[in-house]
Amino acid sequence: MAEAAIPILEMKNVGKIYAQQGRAIEALRGANLRVKKGEFICLIGASGCGKSTLLRLAAGFETATSGDNLMWGVPISGPGPSRGMVFQDYGLFPWLNVHDNIGFGPKSRGRTKAETRDTVDRFIELVGLQNFADVFPHQLSGGMKQRVAIARVLANDAEVVLMDEPFGALDAMTRERLQDELVEIWSRTGLTVLFVTHSIEEAIFLADRVVVMSPGPGRIDNEYRIDLPRPRDIASAEFNQWRRLLSSQLHSHHARKAG
Repeated sequence: MAEAAIPILEMKNVGKIYAQQGRAIEALRGANLRVKKGEFICLIGASGCGKSTLLRLAAGFETATSGDNLMWGVPISGPGPSRGMVFQDYGLFPWLNVHDNIGFGPKSRGRTKAETRDTVDRFIELVGLQNFADVFPHQLSGGMKQRVAIARVLANDAEVVLMDEPFGALDAMTRERLQDELVEIWSRTGLTVLFVTHSIEEAIFLADRVVVMSPGPGRIDNEYRIDLPRPRDIASAEFNQWRRLLSSQLHSHHARKAG
């Protein structure tokens, strides 16, 4: 089989059960997902439907209870630099400045000072923080911290960026600006992005494909290929058609859960 035909990430009939206070909590059951190299996929669904669990499995932070969890057809056995995680709370090292936060991965992997400097310079420019290289995280706005977090993942040679509601804590204007910037970074780098969000509008704006998860236990319910041209206009009739469709999907999940 040609490598191009192998998805960069694939979950086959994946299940995940947690032990909690002597009880078994089934977070995922029979989840199937194929992610092609270069795709931008958003996962949406109600709280507790397993979105973050699925992302943590892809990152290698969790082990599936059943099924196959693969990268390039090889079982994921733990975390690795090829899969970088960006969290809502940034996860920056407070004792390192912007330059050293971004350079932490290359330096840890034995890159020379010159290689590390070149890598940091490239990605610090990509996220527009050239004037903040010597600044520490506590001196940055939330949007700037998230730019640093994204650059740090990219500098570590990530092929896949896993994002767990990365813009959820930001104000609306900063969130919109970072959405635009993330699409620009994605289009320039050819990255593969798996992005968890509660926002239907954010998912439609960002994704090639929106994957809808249903709760109790979590599973993939539907997938939709978003065929809108980029850049996307959130006020357009076509965008609102997608918003209505996906909103009705999620409301039906809530109704089934309540029933």
